[in-house]
Amino acid sequence: MPRSARIDIPNLLQHVIIRGIERRNVFVDDDDRHNFVKRFSDLLIATETDCLAWALLDNHVHLLLCPRPTPLAKFMRRLLTGYAVTFNRRHQRSGHLFQNRYKSIVCDEEDYLLELVRYIHLNPLRAGLVSTLEELDHYPWCGHSVLLGQAALPGQVMSEVLARFGKTIKTSRQGYRAFVAEGVAMGRRNDLVGSGRQRRQTVAEQQGNDFRDARILGNGDFVEQLLLQAEEKPPLLKLSLEEIIVHVCAKTGLSLTELTSQSRTQQIANARSIICYSAFASGHRGVDIARRLGITGSGVTIAARRGKKLMAEYPEL
Repeated sequence: MPRSARIDIPNLLQHVIIRGIERRNVFVDDDDRHNFVKRFSDLLIATETDCLAWALLDNHVHLLLCPRPTPLAKFMRRLLTGYAVTFNRRHQRSGHLFQNRYKSIVCDEEDYLLELVRYIHLNPLRAGLVSTLEELDHYPWCGHSVLLGQAALPGQVMSEVLARFGKTIKTSRQGYRAFVAEGVAMGRRNDLVGSGRQRRQTVAEQQGNDFRDARILGNGDFVEQLLLQAEEKPPLLKLSLEEIIVHVCAKTGLSLTELTSQSRTQQIANARSIICYSAFASGHRGVDIARRLGITGSGVTIAARRGKKLMAEYPEL
């Protein structure tokens, strides 16, 4: 069976897992780790990619990334190819170092950001690379120590995580540390990194939603929104949400007030549907579209589905 194409859309949270070929170690010593981290940090800055969490283990790596202008595939190709060449030269070996296909799971940031940060940062403790949480606080090959101010990684985004735990750096770090400590007893989370089947079962049990794509971690609405974005894009690309709204209003003869009113006329419903579909295709988040139009997240998904069909009626858009 052919493998599904990755969903590589800007501004989406991606949990990336890199494994050594045949599960062999990809780090022999700390010089290798230094090399990987330096290369990783430089690429984050050069490509404007956000990193929310990371952890190096002996034979695999976990990264939580949010690509911006640079596609994830391009970022990962530069990271892995460059590191593999240096590793092979240094250790006088040849051939592939990593499995040919890294694993990437698109994640719903609203529901899973903190859970993934905690899970990824606890990996060294679960793997026995450190014995206690106190040791993990100072472990140099994991983003946990960076968030606590014990280490630095240029390119790692700290505010997105710490701001969720307090208003000052001290209280936010205390809140984050307590949150991580609560996760120690949770062990391996198959709903975050397991097979597609395992995630479907677990998420469906927890949320009561239909989870239908192993490449995506999120409820049914989030999955459908992403699949709409991943399809062939309409011409309304690279526009802000406001630009899309103004453009559609001008073409349909509606005012902004009419568009966001409680009216349910066919003309307004059609305009909203076109906006939802075009906004998804342009990479805008469902939650932002819903907030701007004054409708629910489920309503956005339904409208976008209709909008795809309606686009044919407005060839000038």
